[in-house]
Amino acid sequence: MKEKIHPKYHRATVTCVTCGTTFETGTTLGEEIKVDTCSNCHPFYTGKQRFTQADGRVDRFNKKYGIKK
Repeated sequence: MKEKIHPKYHRATVTCVTCGTTFETGTTLGEEIKVDTCSNCHPFYTGKQRFTQADGRVDRFNKKYGIKK
């Protein structure tokens, strides 16, 4: 690899604005990163998200045009 062409790599503190959780990561950007939602408060990761049954394309087409099997 060529020398002196790679960006500086820093340890950064990531702070969640919603729940206040902080953790460290590596980045080439800045020293502090603020995020709106993290894995501690996001509904998908906490299990609070509800899944709905989605019909497939064929089922929706058949339902739309009244086609019965």
